[in-house]
Order: sequence, then C-alpha cells, then structure tokens
Amino acid sequence: MPLNKTSKPKLAVWKFASCDGCQLSLLDCEDALLAIADKIVIASFPEASREIIKGPYEISLVEGSITSAHDAERIHKIRRMSKTLITIGACATSGGIQALKNFKDVNDFINIVYAKPDYISSLKNSTPIAEHVKVDFELRGCPINKLALVEVCNAYLNRRKPNIPTHSVCIECKRRGNICVMVSKGIPCLGPVTHAGCDAICPAYNRGCYSCFGPSEDPNVKSLSNQFEEMGMSKDELIRIYRGINANAEEFKNESIFHEQK
Repeated sequence: MPLNKTSKPKLAVWKFASCDGCQLSLLDCEDALLAIADKIVIASFPEASREIIKGPYEISLVEGSITSAHDAERIHKIRRMSKTLITIGACATSGGIQALKNFKDVNDFINIVYAKPDYISSLKNSTPIAEHVKVDFELRGCPINKLALVEVCNAYLNRRKPNIPTHSVCIECKRRGNICVMVSKGIPCLGPVTHAGCDAICPAYNRGCYSCFGPSEDPNVKSLSNQFEEMGMSKDELIRIYRGINANAEEFKNESIFHEQK
C-alpha cells in the first residue's frame, strides 16, 4: 500500500568519506526528480540546503565509506532514525577508491602526505556501510545513475521492489549495438563481470569498461582473468585492473589478492 497521502514522508541525505558526486547526481535529477518531489519532504540535505528537519526519516540516502571511528559511530545513529536506509555509490557500497589503502599500511601514506600525521585519525580500512549496519538497498555506480535513484526512491515510497537491472555491461553493449572492444580490438574490458547501469558508455567510445558499477551478479572473474592472461596481461596489470573504484568489492578483492600472492 502507498504511504498515507496526508503526511509526506521525510527524506534525508548523508555524507561520509566520498567526493560528493552521488549527491550531485541527485541534484542533477532536475525534471526527473519532480516525479517524486511533491510526495516527499527533503528534510536534511546539506549539499542543497541549510534547513534541517529533525527525524525520524522514512528514507535515508547514504553516500561515502566508513574511514574513521567517528563515522563508524555516526552511521549507527543514522540507522536508528531511518526506516529505510539506501546506500548510493561505490564508496558506500564497496568502500570506494579510498579502499585501496586496505591493501597497504595506511600509516605509510599518512606520513608521506601530511606534515603532521599525528593529527590524522583514520581506521586501518575503508569499508562499505553494510559492514556496519543493516542496509535495505545498495545502488551502485561512480557516480550513480540519477534515473535509477529516482526509481529506487519511488519504489520504496510505494512499497514495491525497485526495478534495477542485475545483468552485466555486456548486455548493455549488445542493446546499444556496440562492437565488443575485447574481441575486435584486444582491449581489456571488465564489462563481462560488471553490474549494468552506465549504458556501456566506455565501450561505446572504444575503451574497456573499468567497472564503475562494481561486480555483477555472480561474476566469473576467474574465467575473465584467464582471458586477460591469454591476451598477454602481466601479473601487475591483472592486479591493477581489479583495484579500481570497486577494489574492495569481495569478488575483485579476492581476485587481485590471488594474483598478488601467485
């Protein structure tokens, strides 16, 4: 059943360690946002307004990864005041590009970058929101697809399942009429193991997919790695191709570690 029309549900947007790109995608919805704008109250969205309406909130959109003890505590407070919590973007769903530090000693980088490293407080790892609290839905992408965001919000407001594709980027390539860059040009491409959502924009411009939407449903990364090796990809290149925006996603993390330890 849809929500009671006499009282508009409150939506809040929260930021953790991230670049703000996914929040900007929400602002960029423009006309598409009008489809749900009259059905909700944007109660907390510092990126767009200084006005804050206290919770609890019907929906919370969370961008960014957990990288500090303060954030690890704060996300639990947000979860308690949110009926539905949706993570948006690669940082929130897998740890983001900052999760590259998970493969090294973060103190080595802090000492290089900051003149006074003793003032920096950071957890050893950068982790997705789901490792800390219950998440109701994960919307992937770097950045997210703005129309997919509107669809997810609309679905939860109307108590239905979001209509988000679960196939790989290869299906998007076929629908768009792209010629496979890996088969025709020998360009390494993560499309076969990457979640759809970008409309195969990189292969459409003759470059390989670098998996900004993270692993697809049940990806066969071992098979793809074998193909990359047959194409002449070195051990270091194999490690690097899986350590991008979604380096901490379980399937990519395990595959990169496997090649690192060979």
